[in-house]
Amino acid sequence: MSFTLRLTLAFAAGLAAAVALAPLVALAAAGAGYHFPFPRIFDRTVMATMLAAMLVEARDLDLVGLLRAGFATPAANAARALTGFIVALAIMTILFVAAAILGCAVGVRGAASLLPRFLASAIVIAIVEEAFFRAVLFGGMTNDMGRARALAASAVVYAFAHVVRSPERFYVSGFDATAGLRALWGSFAQLAHPIAALPTVAGLFLLGLVLAQAVVATGTVYFSIGLHCGVVVGAKLWPKIAEGRAGLPGWLAGYGHQALISGPAAWALTIVVLIVLRRLSRSRRRRGPAV
Repeated sequence: MSFTLRLTLAFAAGLAAAVALAPLVALAAAGAGYHFPFPRIFDRTVMATMLAAMLVEARDLDLVGLLRAGFATPAANAARALTGFIVALAIMTILFVAAAILGCAVGVRGAASLLPRFLASAIVIAIVEEAFFRAVLFGGMTNDMGRARALAASAVVYAFAHVVRSPERFYVSGFDATAGLRALWGSFAQLAHPIAALPTVAGLFLLGLVLAQAVVATGTVYFSIGLHCGVVVGAKLWPKIAEGRAGLPGWLAGYGHQALISGPAAWALTIVVLIVLRRLSRSRRRRGPAV
């Protein structure tokens, strides 16, 4: 069985388990005095059950081998993470300066005070997501279908994984066996309005291409981790820096909850990074994923 099919089946099993288990998790949380929106509980349960499903199939998926290849030679590649972070922040700065030129109030001091907190969470998000989406998913898909198809396929998965989330905030009292199905339906119902979701999907797809191509260019995930971390920091700071963002044109302000990367200005800059990526990585590929 191919990596892609095995992983798909594992995720389907994990999703089914989450639908069944999330109402029990919500009941336990309420019993402990916690009151979270059910979609948040469902999202966390999905992550846990899908991770469990992957671990069950770890040997056949070659998770250890893929992760070892993706994170190979850390001492020799650690500087690439910093380079990627600087490149991403440079792109974010261009967007922020453009917002200021167009008359947007830029709250630099307030944003600077939040930077340490945002940076810590951004590092965790970048490491976890690059470990899965690039080291595991992209690396495994490359072994199945070749580099070019894996680039596109992994970017599609990356985009939709960040879009397919329940936008509805609802709470449950007691045990509600249907709550998991409702949260799942709310997540996929967003795809019933493709025009509204298109800007976000396009931006995430382009970002997924850049991050996967960073692995191709360097052979490891360190450069992509730096890029990813910088983008996350920029996305978190965007509402804080661009306080008057509502008055900006859509091509710069973006659309939806992933505003920073969903506007044509961000798409253009992402394409520029994609074109010059090999030069930005500053060195030839070293040992890493079979890409």
